[in-house]
Amino acid sequence: MSSIAFEDDRDLAEASAWLVRLQRDEVSEADGLEFEAWLDAAPGNRAAYEHVVSLWHEFEAAAPQVQDELATLDRRETQRIVRGGTRRWWLGAGGMAIAAGLAVAVLPGVVAQQATTETYATGKGERKRVTLTDGSIVDLNAETRLSVSYGRDERKLELAEGEAIFDVVHDAKRPFTVAASNRVVRVLGTQFDVRHRQGDLMVAVARGKVEVRPMTAAVTGRAFTLTPGQKLNIASSGREELGAVDPQEAFSWRAGRLIYRGEPLANVVADLNRQYVEQIEISDPELGKMPITGVIVLDDQPAVVARLSLMLPIRSVPSDRGLLLLRK
Repeated sequence: MSSIAFEDDRDLAEASAWLVRLQRDEVSEADGLEFEAWLDAAPGNRAAYEHVVSLWHEFEAAAPQVQDELATLDRRETQRIVRGGTRRWWLGAGGMAIAAGLAVAVLPGVVAQQATTETYATGKGERKRVTLTDGSIVDLNAETRLSVSYGRDERKLELAEGEAIFDVVHDAKRPFTVAASNRVVRVLGTQFDVRHRQGDLMVAVARGKVEVRPMTAAVTGRAFTLTPGQKLNIASSGREELGAVDPQEAFSWRAGRLIYRGEPLANVVADLNRQYVEQIEISDPELGKMPITGVIVLDDQPAVVARLSLMLPIRSVPSDRGLLLLRK
């Protein structure tokens, strides 16, 4: 077992407490914000958390040996170990049994637990932040569906539809993959955005590296390695385009802003229709091809449509579904 030394045992104690807290069935957005603040509060916090997560995986792998060792401990000794809290249960060969005592006391049933799948979804106009059990943070855009399956050797996610920003905790022993539109995005520790809408895929990287490759040998296409500031677009037709991106622009939807550079009006309207109940329609296909460059703030829908009419020679009239866009 690993024996990395930290200057302050409290770093590992707090990291252990966060590991337990993030294992709860209900993890709120407030939990995620507090966790992010704790990671940034001191230089050693992130390393301590990654170390505790790594040891937890070692502990899971040694579960049968741990359970045998626990069976030899009498009840009083086990209680004494648990009361000892965080007194270097992470160090040395004997620490394995103490770690098990702490885990059994606080997280019953986790040792024998198999990989389970959690599904997160957002509705129209809804954005959600999710903190996963390893501390990775995911921001979900409107009308998004994400499945998460964490096993002993891998972290597998599937973005069935929608858009999400992933801020991934590094764990070399368990690769983090996101499957979407017949492609797999593979990372170790990074921050990136994945957008999967109607078969089209976009991946933009802010930090670290990601690999995007076909999901199976039967899927045509190249494998790409993206670095910070790069974006990959893969159309449903299979056309692949690698280019540059400002990550803050790609992530702007998280703050309620949409930034476009030469984007067809039809694509912009599709984005807006995921945000509002009343739907916007375009009167003719040629109008939908008109490019838009600018920033759209997602406040009330009438104000958004008014801004569109300033960017393009269009006007809106009421329709059965909501609003119809016409040429001026």
